[in-house]
Order: sequence, then C-alpha cells, then structure tokens
Amino acid sequence: MAETKVVAITGASSGIGQATARLLAEHGYAVVLGARREEMLATLAAELNDAGGHAAYRVTDVTGRADLEALVAHAVERFGRLDAIVNNAGIGPISRFDALRVDDWDAMIDVNLRGTLYGIAAALPVFARQGNGHVINVISTAGIKIVPTMGVYAATKNAVRTATEALRQEAGPNLRVTEISPGMTATNFGDSIPDQGVREAIGKRLVEVAIPPEAIARGILFALEQPPEVDVGSIVIRPTAQD
Repeated sequence: MAETKVVAITGASSGIGQATARLLAEHGYAVVLGARREEMLATLAAELNDAGGHAAYRVTDVTGRADLEALVAHAVERFGRLDAIVNNAGIGPISRFDALRVDDWDAMIDVNLRGTLYGIAAALPVFARQGNGHVINVISTAGIKIVPTMGVYAATKNAVRTATEALRQEAGPNLRVTEISPGMTATNFGDSIPDQGVREAIGKRLVEVAIPPEAIARGILFALEQPPEVDVGSIVIRPTAQD
C-alpha cells in the first residue's frame, strides 16, 4: 500500500460518486467511500475489494462536520494517508422561487455548500501534515448557465466555485485544487425535485441528452493523474447536445 494513492469520495453510494469509486479502484487507487446509505456503501466496497481493489467506507452525512472528520480519519487509519478528497455529495430539490420551498433551500445550502466546506476543513490538516494533497469539488454547469427553477441550486454551486478558486490561490505549491462542472448526467438527480412538472421536464431532457456518470469520473481521474506540479483548475464536462 505504500505507493497506492488514497482518495475519499462523498456521495459515493450512487451516481457520479459511485462511478468515480469504480474507475479509481480499477486504476489502482484506494478509495474511502462516504454516503448516508450504509447498505449501498457496503455493497460497493465489497464489490471493489472482491475485484482486487482497496476500498473502505464510513456512513457519512456531509451536513455534519464531525462525519467528514471521521471519514478523513478513517482513510488515514485504514490506508496510512489521504491523497485527495472528492467533495461530490449534492442534492437538487429545485423549484421556482415563488413556490417558497425554503426548507429545500436550506437543505441545498447545508449539503451542497456546507458539506463541501466541511470536507475541505477535514482534509486540509492532513494535507498540511503530509506536505501534499488534492481537493476536487464537483460543482455543476447549472452555475454557468442560469435558468429558472435552479436559482438556489445554482447559487450553492457557484458559492462552491468561488470558494474553490480562493482555495486554489491560497494553496501554495503543494496543494492542488480542482473544480469539476458536470452537465446533464444520468443520475438520480431528478428524484428529489418536488414539482411534478419540473421533474418530468428534467427527466425527459435527461433521457434525450444525458451522459453517463462514468464521463465525469474520467474527468476526475484525469485531474488526479497529472504530475504533482500540474494543477488542473477547472473541467467542464457536458453533453454535446446540451444548450
């Protein structure tokens, strides 16, 4: 395990997180999986280990700072180090502002923004001790092209974009910082949308143009595999058919 790179991934039980865990494990990385659904985490970790990989998991709710600290600590305890954290967990119960779904706004702020900040806060002390590390934040093209119903969701993602760029400038020569902005991706994003009309419209568009989560995973792997002196600051990965 001395030369194996160790990556913690939040939101690892499905979608982009799951695809990233599988791809990294295939390429020899040790992966530490964090998400709320223990059964899915356990199944994925067992699958990766049975295939000859190195995987561990810890149930993680990114809205709790202690959970992120525990995930990072578990990575260090199990594999001896942490080379990167992929802050991927996110939710998108999108709606129009006049629907006044303020609880959903709060939830997106807690998961998408605070959850990412807690991941950064948990990993930075480890990276400082090691003298190297890599923060990868999964954002969204929703923050690049603003459209109705996605106001709060896009705002949380653009807050992460701002924090990521500031962290990159503060990072110095030994910490790499990358933002990944997926476009329409075939995940369960639409399941949490409360408005049936919006949910159906998003679902139809996903069927028409969505790319598989493995496409985003390949972008994350690309950023990780650059030489230590190369920092990939931003990658946008969207369907060719997306507006």
